[in-house]
Amino acid sequence: MANVVLNVEGMSCGHCVSSVEKAVSNLGASAIVDLASKTVAVDYDDNKLSVGAIKEAIEEQGYDVVQ
Repeated sequence: MANVVLNVEGMSCGHCVSSVEKAVSNLGASAIVDLASKTVAVDYDDNKLSVGAIKEAIEEQGYDVVQ
């Protein structure tokens, strides 16, 4: 297992948290969103998933990954 913390702009509410967590979960990973720090901590299997794919899934929800 690996983990990464991404800086994400555009999140402001509970719906944003749910959208990001669901998008990451659909990839087979888990995410913890912190609205105050605008970060998403993701635990994932780096043999099955790349950071690029995680970023893409978050960006598809309408948020900007700035890290």
